[in-house]
Amino acid sequence: MPSFKYLELEDKASIEAYTLPYAPRNCDLAFANMFCWQAQFHTEWAVIDSFLVIRFRIGGSDKIGYMQPIGNGDFTPVLEKLDAERLIGLTPESVQQLKQNCPDCYAFDSNRDYEDYIYLTDDLRNLEGSRYKSKRNHINRFVAEYEYRFEPLTEERVGDCMELEKQWRLTKDMDVEAEERAMTLAFSNFERLGLRGGILYVKNRPVAFTYGSPINRDTFCIHVEKADTAFEGAFTMINREFLKTLPSEYRYVDREEDLGIEGLRTAKLSYHPAFLQQKFTALRLTEETRRCRQLWKDVFGDDDTFIDIFLVRFYEPERMRSVVEEGRLVAMLHLIPMETDQGPMTYIYAVATDAAYRNRGLASRLIREAVEGLKTPAFLICEPALIPFYEKLGFKTCDPIRFLGVRDFDFTSGNPDQEVFLQYSA
Repeated sequence: MPSFKYLELEDKASIEAYTLPYAPRNCDLAFANMFCWQAQFHTEWAVIDSFLVIRFRIGGSDKIGYMQPIGNGDFTPVLEKLDAERLIGLTPESVQQLKQNCPDCYAFDSNRDYEDYIYLTDDLRNLEGSRYKSKRNHINRFVAEYEYRFEPLTEERVGDCMELEKQWRLTKDMDVEAEERAMTLAFSNFERLGLRGGILYVKNRPVAFTYGSPINRDTFCIHVEKADTAFEGAFTMINREFLKTLPSEYRYVDREEDLGIEGLRTAKLSYHPAFLQQKFTALRLTEETRRCRQLWKDVFGDDDTFIDIFLVRFYEPERMRSVVEEGRLVAMLHLIPMETDQGPMTYIYAVATDAAYRNRGLASRLIREAVEGLKTPAFLICEPALIPFYEKLGFKTCDPIRFLGVRDFDFTSGNPDQEVFLQYSA
């Protein structure tokens, strides 16, 4: 196994020797981003066969993810030297490369919530044409109403930014501790990280600031943009004024993801991105996941794309109950922790038995095993014809249960007229 080391400020030149010439437009590959979020993601790096390999803890958990290896040429041979269960941030071209060179080795998923918004820098500098009319109106009102000035963001102005950030946090009903920590680290190492930014004042009051850093040689990433919304047009103004100062070599601006936040999505789309950069996750298939995918197709008839999304986002081996006979998966179910309108619950999902092994009590056995020891109420969705079967196992019909926080994946049958919700009652 190659030797990885934690990311340090002194590694900037070594890492950017790979990212600046070769990195795709992915905000996660900007060195400043990786460094400033180090405390949460525990980012490490290594160079393997002339490719930069970045690994980190997904979402701050103990689960390890690897970024797409960065270098010149085909990176797939590098994967043979990694214990990489998950590859993160793959471009569509890299997915095709993996499918060609490593057929049936990975399940793939692309999540809209994590696609980067990529803009032409000149579009955001100039705001020309009818599609930017509302943005120009915001700026015209701001210019007419306020006595303002724009200044480059320097160490002397960090205090003003942090005061504005403090006031911004007071208006947000969310945990922003990690972001605050990353921002503090950025300001403490602003020049050494190669960050560029700007601050907007109305008279002597800071009303907006922004900063970012390069991802590669033609793409600059905006990491942070904050504004006092009491000053209408401050966001539009800080964005335009800062981009006017950006060197011409940066043809593109990456304004990062929207994370599925509707207001943020609306705001990012209002600037008319040139394109959204897809970022795929690849899950390395094991014998168990291959069996799971095959049984799923045989029983439910779903295609690989749907099944792969489930495997990438929701599958956990410890939450699957299964029966294997003669090396063949013949029955299974999955336990999915869910936040619902009735509180935390466990969804018993994708109960499946191979046609040749039915009427042997395999599904009944798995369900009984599944509900034993659960710390949350269990429920499932079935067709009306199956109600008697589940009632014998202790389930009772209940009102529909609404899933919370699940996007872009349909956990229902897709036929609401033939769906019945049942809850387990011991």
